Amino acid sequence: MQAKRFSSEHGFTLIELLVVSLIIGVLAAIAIPSFVNQKGKANDASAKELARTAQTTAEAYAAGNNGAYTGLSTTKLNEVEKTIPIAVSTTQAYLSGASSAAPSEYAVTATSPTTSDTFTVTGKKGIVTRSCTGTGGGCQSGTW
Repeated sequence: MQAKRFSSEHGFTLIELLVVSLIIGVLAAIAIPSFVNQKGKANDASAKELARTAQTTAEAYAAGNNGAYTGLSTTKLNEVEKTIPIAVSTTQAYLSGASSAAPSEYAVTATSPTTSDTFTVTGKKGIVTRSCTGTGGGCQSGTW
């Protein structure tokens, strides 16, 4: 006995399936680099925020040190503000440097883990400047 075929039974041809697969592949090729770039931008933003937090903490350190930044280091900033990460990490921004060239000057640097861009805040006699190194989305022409 032979099975009856319905006249309304239709399927997709191999060509139709290949065209759909090709379209999905092209869309994925366009979307994936955009998502990867967004992660780098987010990490750069996190490093900028960390540099700004370190700046505030450095100023608090000086307030407790008779207005001098002498002895400023990443360890000292971490002692004042426990939430500042100072250990090198591949997953989150970390404070990679903090120093004082003179009693009235300081510099703090945060590093982004994915782009390795660095974001530095320097203070000298009440004037604060921001600079960066790298080519990530958060560093444009050496400023941020």
